Amino acid sequence: MSALRDGAVEVVRRLRGAGFAAYWVGGCVRDLEMGLEPHDYDVATDARPAQITALFEHAVLVGAQFGVVIVFLDNQGYEVATFRTEGPYLDGRRPSSVRFVTADEDVRRRDFTINGLLYDPLAQTILDSVGGREDIARKVVRTIGDPMARFAEDRLRMLRAIRLATQLDFRVDPAMFAAIRAQAGTITQVSAERIRDELLRLLVAPARGQGVRLLDESGLLAAVLPEVSAMRGVEQPPEFHPEGDVFTHTVLALEQLRDPSPELALATLLHDVGKPRTFERAPDRIRFNGHAEAGAQIAEDICRRLRLSGEATSRVVTLVAEHLRIKDLVQMRPAKAQRFLLRPETAEHLELHRVDCLASHGDLTIYRWATAQRVTLLAKRPAMPRLLSGDDLIAMGYRPGPQFSLMLEAVEDAQLEGTIATRGEAVALVQREFPLQVET
Repeated sequence: MSALRDGAVEVVRRLRGAGFAAYWVGGCVRDLEMGLEPHDYDVATDARPAQITALFEHAVLVGAQFGVVIVFLDNQGYEVATFRTEGPYLDGRRPSSVRFVTADEDVRRRDFTINGLLYDPLAQTILDSVGGREDIARKVVRTIGDPMARFAEDRLRMLRAIRLATQLDFRVDPAMFAAIRAQAGTITQVSAERIRDELLRLLVAPARGQGVRLLDESGLLAAVLPEVSAMRGVEQPPEFHPEGDVFTHTVLALEQLRDPSPELALATLLHDVGKPRTFERAPDRIRFNGHAEAGAQIAEDICRRLRLSGEATSRVVTLVAEHLRIKDLVQMRPAKAQRFLLRPETAEHLELHRVDCLASHGDLTIYRWATAQRVTLLAKRPAMPRLLSGDDLIAMGYRPGPQFSLMLEAVEDAQLEGTIATRGEAVALVQREFPLQVET
C-alpha cells in the first residue's frame, strides 16, 4: 500500500474515531474499481469544516462555505468535504448555494454514476446507490439522474462527460449525448479557465482523436472552438492529402501523437486552423498560401480566450507558426538549419512534423533526416566552445543593444559552418561585419 493511500485511510480512521461518517469518494473509487492506482484521494464526511479542522493539526479551509477542507498528513494533501448539495453555477465557477445533507443526497448531486461511488477503506466495501459499478463494467459515462437537469446545474458537465469518455476510453450514454447536443451552446456560460482545463485534459488523453470527434458531433466544438469546427469540410489537394478534409487530417494527426504536452497537443489541434481562411482553388490545385501565419494569429487569439499563460501561449503559437519549418530545413543555409535543430523546443517541432506527415502523405524521409542531424549536433555541441559573449563585445568597444544578438548569431553561424574556430577569428569576423561607428 502506498504512503498516499495510507494517509487517506488514516483520514477516514480519525473521522470515524470521532463519531463521524467518512468515505473515499469520486475518481479515486472509480479508479480502484477499474484496478488503477489513484493519483489522489478525496474524502466525504458528515463532519462540518470546524469539526474537521479540530481533528487535524494541519488543515486549511479552502472553501468553508462549501464545506471543503484540505488536510495534510506527512506532507500529503487530502480534500475532505462535508456531504452537501449545490445550487446552480450561476457565474460559471462556483455554486450559488450549498446545503449540508446525508451521504446518499451528496452522491445524488454528483455528475456521473462512475463518480458516485463511496468506498469504506476500513471495511473495504463499496457503496453504490446509482449504478456506477455496472456502468464501469459496461464502460459507459452516464449522468446521475436526468442529464438535462445535471447539465443545467453546471454546464461544464457536458464538456467533462466527453473528456471522461476520452480519458477512460468509455462510450457516452446515448440519452446523455442527446442532452449535450440540445444544450451545447450554453457551454459558453462557463468560465474560460474551467473550459480550458477540460479541453487540455481531453487533448492529452490516449483517445484524444475520438474525443475531438465527439466534441464536434455534440456541437460543443462549434461553441468552444468555432475556428476548429470551421475546418470540417474544407477540401485539400488529394495528391498531398488523400485522407480528406482539414478536420479529418487534424484528428488523424492528434491520434499519432506520442505522450504530448498540453501545449503540443493544442498546437497540433490548431496547426492548420489558418487553412479555412486562406483556402484558394488555384488553376493548378487547391492552395493555402500563408496559412501558417494566419493560423498563428488565430492560435494566439484562442490561447488568450482560454486564458493560457503567456509562456504556454508562446509555445503554442510558435509551433503553429513554424510547423512547416522542418520540411524547409534542407533548403536552409547549413548554419541556420543547425541552429534551429539545436533549439530545445525543436523536439516538439519534430513531433508535430512527424504526425503531420503520418496524417497525410506518410513520407517521413525529412523527419528521419532531421532527427538524425539533431542527434549528431547535440552530441557534438559540448565540444563547441562559445567564442564570444556580450561582455566580450563591450570590451571590444561596442555599445549594448539589439545588434548584440545579430553579432553573436553571426559568430555562431560561422562556427557551425566551420569557417571560424578561434576567439581571434570570431573577433575579426565581428569587426569586419559590424564595424565600430566612430562618434564625432
